[in-house]
Amino acid sequence: MDSCQVQLVFRQPSLCKLRHVLEAELSGATGLQGTRRQLLEVLKRRGEARAEELAEVLEVTVSAARQHLAALQAAGLVSHREVKGAPGRPKHVYHLTPAAEELFPKAYDQFAAELVAFVGGEAPDLLPRLFEQRRTSRLGRTRARLEGKPFEARVREIAAILDEDGYLTAVEELEDGAFVLQEHNCAILGVAQLTPAPCAAEIDFLREALPDASVERVAHMLGGQHRCAYRIAPVA
Repeated sequence: MDSCQVQLVFRQPSLCKLRHVLEAELSGATGLQGTRRQLLEVLKRRGEARAEELAEVLEVTVSAARQHLAALQAAGLVSHREVKGAPGRPKHVYHLTPAAEELFPKAYDQFAAELVAFVGGEAPDLLPRLFEQRRTSRLGRTRARLEGKPFEARVREIAAILDEDGYLTAVEELEDGAFVLQEHNCAILGVAQLTPAPCAAEIDFLREALPDASVERVAHMLGGQHRCAYRIAPVA
């Protein structure tokens, strides 16, 4: 397995996409039941369709289908392309956006955990090397975003990067000038429960990304706490 494949195995959907979808659901734009959910499923199966075709399948009026499509477009879950044909206005053909994919079942964590279990059984010495490659790759991308920033800005930028990776992060500034970087979601929890390698790689990543800081883990999900947290303090 090359480093590109390793990255694909452990890549998580962007948290901002998940938040976008959840906000849309809470606002009633999608709804996991009812006509709009059915409309999304039809588009998922067909790839794309016109409002008239959707109306026929869903047994609603064309006007009602267009209203649902407008709401789903506003939520960022459906888009369209124009098809020119017979004289008159171009026809709109609708399809799902990448954000809509998050509404359909995925098994990234289970798949990654199975791969780790297989590798651990066949070549246990390979696991630390895989996570070392992942850490090195993340570190290269992170350093480019930290360059030239003061200490606090670098801590917050790392939190933003982890948030993009699905860790639901927050940063708390302490009175002594240190910071607590909190991860309220572990994007690879199923994997971390199988091997200590990802947790070791995580704190090594933070320490190398912030070489002028002391980094200490102060909370750990695998220890029964609801979050992972790291105390990050500048060193003279």
